[in-house]
Amino acid sequence: MWDYTDKVKELFLHPKNVGEIEHPDAVGEVGSMVCGDALKLFLRIDRATDRILDARFQTFGCASAIASSTALTELIKGRTLDEALTISNRDIAAYLGGLPREKMHCSVMGREALEAAVANYRGLKAPSAAKEGMVCQCFEVTEEKIRKVVLENRLTTVTEVTDYTKAGGGCGSCLPRIEELLREIWSVKPTELPREKKKLTALQKIALIQDVLEKEVRPLLQADGGDMELIDIDGHRVIIALRKMCVECPMGGVTLQNIEEKLRELVDEKITVEAG
Repeated sequence: MWDYTDKVKELFLHPKNVGEIEHPDAVGEVGSMVCGDALKLFLRIDRATDRILDARFQTFGCASAIASSTALTELIKGRTLDEALTISNRDIAAYLGGLPREKMHCSVMGREALEAAVANYRGLKAPSAAKEGMVCQCFEVTEEKIRKVVLENRLTTVTEVTDYTKAGGGCGSCLPRIEELLREIWSVKPTELPREKKKLTALQKIALIQDVLEKEVRPLLQADGGDMELIDIDGHRVIIALRKMCVECPMGGVTLQNIEEKLRELVDEKITVEAG
């Protein structure tokens, strides 16, 4: 049995925004019931502002797929299309308090459905509709999709690619090609390869945390009218208070989770971030 968070269980048993929108302004459809997961996203959009007024979905899949679909619709409602497109599959997973590694493809499917709906609204071809460069015939996963997901999520192993895209999870004949793609991707962008973190002293860790918050986190918050304040560092616990626009933002919990993810990536994987 998968180790689901309480949030995933809640939104699986009591999903929100299920169903169709009558005469929707945009529809995005991804996946296939033959492959095991499918999602159809409906959007109501204010054409004067491109703001999403309502979002609903129909999905065929597991608990993670249903919960991820709810998370997606909750995250994008009230945002403009361009703002919604900044939401990554990691944001969807963070909203749910995390997903089992083997179920991360459900968050990727949500992101793809949003891209397909926006493309539909703008009269463009959905990125996921392209069948050129098919790598995995079993789950209809293209080379373009693998490259995109690998770079966005910093994937370095074939197993991770399968967890995030399902590619290689069927007959397995595409596994050598996936491994080849990983070598190509990271040889082109070697700076993206995860680096082994050196052991830091307590003072070095504090200084690095402060540096990451000032250079990587604060500018992004300030760009949206928000801010943050470092309250305390207690071992692996980092206590942060959100300021300005972030105080009233319903995405505050997701913001703290994103900060935690950034600190774990760049400083120490044991770090936890708490609201102060």
